[in-house]
Formats: sequence, C-alpha cells, structure tokens
Amino acid sequence: MSVLTHAVGQLADLLHPLFGPAAVAVAIVLFTVLVRLLVHPLSRAAARGQRARAQLQPRIAELRKRYAKQPEKLSAAVVELHAEAKVSPLSGLLSSLLQLPAFFLLYRLFSGGGDELLSHRLFAAPLGGRWADALAGDGLFGPAGLVYVGLFAVVAAVATFTYVRARRTAAADSAVGRVLPLMSYFTLVTVAVVPLAVALYVTTSAAWSAVERALLYS
Repeated sequence: MSVLTHAVGQLADLLHPLFGPAAVAVAIVLFTVLVRLLVHPLSRAAARGQRARAQLQPRIAELRKRYAKQPEKLSAAVVELHAEAKVSPLSGLLSSLLQLPAFFLLYRLFSGGGDELLSHRLFAAPLGGRWADALAGDGLFGPAGLVYVGLFAVVAAVATFTYVRARRTAAADSAVGRVLPLMSYFTLVTVAVVPLAVALYVTTSAAWSAVERALLYS
C-alpha cells in the first residue's frame, strides 16, 4: 500500500506546478483513470461476452419451450449450444470479477493513505474530511461545503446519464427493470459519507464506467 501511496505522491509532485495545493486531488483522479485504463481490456472482454450471450437468447428461449418439462435435457441442450457457439455462460462475469481487486485496492489506498495524502486539500476541503465535517464547519455553502456541492452535481449528472441508459435497456415491466436503474444514484450516498479522497475516486470511477459502457454497449 505504501508503494501506491508513494506513486500517487510522486504524481502529485509532478502536477504541483500546474495545480498547486490541489495537486494531490488531481493526482487521485489521474491515478484512478490510469488504473481503469489498465483494466479496460477486461471491460472489453466482458462486453464481448455479454453480446455473445445476448445473441444466443432467442435460441435458448426456443430450447426452453421445447424442453419445458424436461429440465435435464434443457440443461444439456443449453450447454451444447454454448459449446457450439464457443461462448462460455460465465464469459464477461469472470472478467468483471477480476476488476474488483483493483477497485478495492484503490478504495483502501484513498481511505487510508495517511498524512501523506489525506492531509492535503481540494480547495478548502481536506481530502481526509467528510461532508458532515464541511456541514459542521461553515455549512452547506461554506468554502468546504461548496466543494461537495460541485462534486454532488457531477455525481448527479453521471447518475442521471446512467439511469437514462439503463431504463432504455432494462425490461421496464419487470421489478428489476424498474429498480435497477435507480442504483446509479446510490453513488451520491457513498460520496456523502466517505472521505473526500475516496469520493474523488468513486466519482471518477463512476464517470469512467458510464462513458465506457456507453461506448462498449452502444
């Protein structure tokens, strides 16, 4: 963990002439983008797997009708279909799971980076502070509070973009289709309760995911 903290610190030093006291905050954003770039091939693999499985759905629906009362034959037929199409039922899922260690590592880094990172500020808001601290200080529209207002505006815009896309692709007549798109707004809750450094990571990652999915699943 100290190696990653040192790497972010070195990046902040390089950015300091351009961004001054906000260099560490910018370094967190750029470091998150770099990690997402590294795992982007896994995201592409997940998208290919999802498209491949989607193409098989009409044929799987036919098999379900044909073997509605023969579950064992249905299972065998579905396995044979996937083998014939050279598509794994878990393709995409494994790629997504492999991305999780990187995301958890970043979360731990930016929530426990110590004085090296968290003692710095983004404008008036300390990276180790939370929204509750800003509210208890100068209030919602104080110098620190305005940093969170701007961050909430970005998160809300990303969540709305994600919500609109999810509503277009989800089955609107199903319970999951109605509820799942709303999950994008839970990022607002996360940003409100975690340290600002983590909030920057979460916001950057959410924005990246929204744009990435729009490009890969369009």
